[in-house]
Amino acid sequence: MSDNKSTANVSTRKARYGMAVDLDRCNGCGACMLACSVENNIPPLPEEADDRKGITWIRVYKASNGDAFPKARTVFVPVLCQQCGHHTPCVSVCPQQAVDVDPATGIVGQVPERCLGCRYCMAACPYHARYFNWWDPVWPKGLEKVLNPAVAPRMRGVVEKCNLCHGRLHAARAKAAADGRREIQADEYRPACVEACPTRALTFGDLNDPASAVAQAAAGQTSFRLLQALGTDSKIYYISKRRWVRDLAERQVSRRKEEAVG
Repeated sequence: MSDNKSTANVSTRKARYGMAVDLDRCNGCGACMLACSVENNIPPLPEEADDRKGITWIRVYKASNGDAFPKARTVFVPVLCQQCGHHTPCVSVCPQQAVDVDPATGIVGQVPERCLGCRYCMAACPYHARYFNWWDPVWPKGLEKVLNPAVAPRMRGVVEKCNLCHGRLHAARAKAAADGRREIQADEYRPACVEACPTRALTFGDLNDPASAVAQAAAGQTSFRLLQALGTDSKIYYISKRRWVRDLAERQVSRRKEEAVG
């Protein structure tokens, strides 16, 4: 069965949505970051903001092997919420139950209405993939007319993060129901970053479906997960044929070798 024809039963079958990121394909263009911001109504940063206070649910980092020219090599690493599946750190520390794991999809979601802004989840996240709203959202004049009506903007004082464009899953289920189907096709639900990637470095789907492209990529010999030794059972897999790139997953890269592209 091909990935395009595999299905997810919306009423009975439990999915485990995840992503495979091919680091040998990623060129650091940032299209995924822009698409994410547009899809999820992430406003431009105010002038007084700095990189530490910026919000982008997926951030592309540039890392190097640390060698001098001509042996120097670089890699671009898109980092988003890793969708932990075991002892999810952010869920365990939240006093407001503002973070939850959907048992039907495995998606780690955020409920801004419950968040009190303590930022315990940010401290607990080993991937630094959570962001705090230091300001109320403000858009340049006219841009408020083209916001995504399916995603509510977040107010000042709450934390937010990637939820794999969960709203798109709801839309796909609604379409399936309207068509009289109990199942959604695999290609009916894809996050904005996956659609926007020009090099097809991002593969998305149900990891519980062994026929899916994402499950096959995750099972490959060159796949790995960030900080896998922590045992978070994350659902974001990375792929690279380069050994030094795979080694980055198990050690902390020094700030001297790492910088954010956006």
